[in-house]
Amino acid sequence: MDRILLLLSTFCFLMGFAYTMHALGARMYRASRFNFGAILCGFLFQTAFLMLRGHELKHCPLTNLFEVIIFLSWAVVLLYFLTGSAYRLSLAGAFTSPLVFTLQVFALLAPIDVPRRPEVQPNRWLELHAAVSVVAYGAFALAGVIGFMYLLQERQLKRHHLGTIFFHLPPIADLAVVLKRLLWTGFILLSAGLLSGFAVGSPIPKIVWGVAVWLVYGVILLAEKWKKFSPRRIALLSLAAFALTLATLWGLNFISAGAKI
Repeated sequence: MDRILLLLSTFCFLMGFAYTMHALGARMYRASRFNFGAILCGFLFQTAFLMLRGHELKHCPLTNLFEVIIFLSWAVVLLYFLTGSAYRLSLAGAFTSPLVFTLQVFALLAPIDVPRRPEVQPNRWLELHAAVSVVAYGAFALAGVIGFMYLLQERQLKRHHLGTIFFHLPPIADLAVVLKRLLWTGFILLSAGLLSGFAVGSPIPKIVWGVAVWLVYGVILLAEKWKKFSPRRIALLSLAAFALTLATLWGLNFISAGAKI
């Protein structure tokens, strides 16, 4: 049943993305209830999947890489809803959908849903560390999406070639503000995740991976605060840093028997 929910969710994100690309290609794009509804339905199916898996495990569903990727996808969509409504980034769904779709297709096809026996007594600090850390990664993922949108808009402005998509993107200054706030959100959440990780005595290699990601984003934010990097460079670095976070997903500790996060 949980796989069916995940398949339905993945299909919803595909439909939302396909509709937006078709409308843009036909130069008839406008804010659509269909696009929003497809993403919302995908999110609801994601939530149902996580609730069902969590009920079966009697744990936060972060016991293997498969569940981590789905939880990450869920966090990206949740933050998209919170950010998109606040800053009128409706077109961000066109960029968020393919990312989530790709992550979920990979999770469904790759042999990574390996059952792990969770601890008998749930460790709430352990679950808090895992959940907060993955939501932080979700904020960094969405920052990468916004960074891509910023670079796309800047490229069109520099070339004086304004395509259909340009007129549906938020002002470039607003994208820079949203990008910065997402980076700060992820950084603060990851800091909280690392602190809770120290509290439960995470293995040193796992802490090192987490601290490495924390330092990368800390440097980016300090450079932005001190005006050492241009908004364009911040956008580029947000994409590169997210690639790093994806590469280190395996370094996250999972809630499993005999292992501490």
